[in-house]
Amino acid sequence: MPTAVPSFTSVAAAYIRARRREWSNIKHARQWTATLKTYARPVIGTQPVDTITTEDILGILQPIWNTKTETAKRVQGRMENIFDFAAARKWRDPINPARWRGHLDKLLASPTKIKKQRNGGVSRHQPALPYQDVPGFVEALRTLDSISAKALEFLILTACRTTEVLDARWDEIDLNSRVWTIPAVRMKARREHRVPLSERAFTLLSTLPRITDNEFIFFGARHGRPRSNMALLQLMRGIGYGVGGTRGDAVPHGFRSSFRDWAGEVSSFPNHVCEMALAHVVANKAEAAYRRGDLFDKRRAMMEEWARWCEGIQDDPGLVARRAAPGLRTTCRAATTTA
Repeated sequence: MPTAVPSFTSVAAAYIRARRREWSNIKHARQWTATLKTYARPVIGTQPVDTITTEDILGILQPIWNTKTETAKRVQGRMENIFDFAAARKWRDPINPARWRGHLDKLLASPTKIKKQRNGGVSRHQPALPYQDVPGFVEALRTLDSISAKALEFLILTACRTTEVLDARWDEIDLNSRVWTIPAVRMKARREHRVPLSERAFTLLSTLPRITDNEFIFFGARHGRPRSNMALLQLMRGIGYGVGGTRGDAVPHGFRSSFRDWAGEVSSFPNHVCEMALAHVVANKAEAAYRRGDLFDKRRAMMEEWARWCEGIQDDPGLVARRAAPGLRTTCRAATTTA
């Protein structure tokens, strides 16, 4: 007897099992499951994967395309991968009903244009604390004696992403050269990123306890596990920040924007040094081809100045002199929420 064609939900589960080891963290797999469960499963979950058509896909995407564009685009991309997987397993023909290029891009509005219309042409940012307020925030943060508070300060000082900080391991830290090397598998751009540790960041690490048989710097309540990725957000909510917060709507990821704004408004470092500090991929292919190094020494100086700013030390004579020098200042471009 011929084998029955599996349902979309079964194929999606098989795809996630097959690929999850190459994803950087468990959260990514959970996001896949959650979005497909919410949007795809009610429409096509029980259908045999070989019977699903473009009309079915549009039935999933059209209700959320203009209102939840980023989520809709992620759902589309995930379904596209699942149908390619199904075709490779001979469960359906190779024509992919969820393919974007050359197919759905002819039927749905460009996600970028929808964003521009909705936000007046300006890319959305994670709510950020103004860079002028960062020293006061850091001062208040240091009154909290918790691992989450130290993790949040470390995030601010290094301008790294939340998951990069919370998943940091002791063996990634070179104490002699004061360098934190984040492996490619944990980076958004899938490229190794070296982070120069300022004097304050290094001192902060030296105050942290090491837990036996726990490799994580910012350890969680469960043995052998890091802090929850909600820990920093909950900490900020507890002191009055976040959506509807009495002191502002800033969130942990927003400190990358605070750093970015400081770099453009206050520091004298060129744009490309700032972009490298944020581990952004160079969009211009020609420029990327010539930029082989990671500007580490310049970034070390930059992060030291940022740490001094966070300390409330803004009277660095060298910084003042550089600000006064003509032609040195370059504004650092803003980045979107996907940063």
